[in-house]
Amino acid sequence: MIKAVVLDIEGTTSPTSSVREELYGYTRTRLPGWLAENPDGAVDSIIEATRVQAARPDADAAEVAAILIDWLNTDVKSEPLKTAQGIICAEGFRNGSLHGEFFPDVPPVLRAWRDAGLELYIYSSGSVRNQKDWFAFARGGDLSPLISGHFDLSTAGPKREPSSYEKIASAIGIPANQILFLSDHPDEVDAAAAAGWEAIGVTRPGEPNAPRGDHRWISDFTDVEPN
Repeated sequence: MIKAVVLDIEGTTSPTSSVREELYGYTRTRLPGWLAENPDGAVDSIIEATRVQAARPDADAAEVAAILIDWLNTDVKSEPLKTAQGIICAEGFRNGSLHGEFFPDVPPVLRAWRDAGLELYIYSSGSVRNQKDWFAFARGGDLSPLISGHFDLSTAGPKREPSSYEKIASAIGIPANQILFLSDHPDEVDAAAAAGWEAIGVTRPGEPNAPRGDHRWISDFTDVEPN
């Protein structure tokens, strides 16, 4: 009996293009000015964490911006990058420049699952702050009340490691075999299954990741019956 569904965002609930082009583009444009013009604790910690990760201890704000933009362009999973992106994009969501975009099947299915008593969680490499805004400022209406909790790289760990899924199961207090994970990335599906979760791959037209392995793959959330 499945009691919780944990969802990836990019390529699973939402088009990859909406994340890469809109969220990433907004961050890319504003990052250099934001680092230079906001000398506060949050910016200082992002600069220092970037220096450490990049092994560039003397990097100034301009070099840090260049490093973070390079990581953004090459999809490096970096905590300081995700933190900066969360803060910068929060402005965009609130001024109407950004909206959470979802595949058409997703909102009604999420509502149906909640009505059926399932707990819904998000596990994405994007920061928890970005995740919450993505759902709260969804085009078509606020979806955030449907979500019981959020996990990212800093709170759960890498998405391709079984230990991350074990950590999430412990945090939400639900046995592994009662949690269903949906993701478009085969390595993430493998990791969740290795942690004892039920895991289903999501393959949608036009998305970059292809099915692999012996897992079940679906193209529409209506094909999933968690109970």
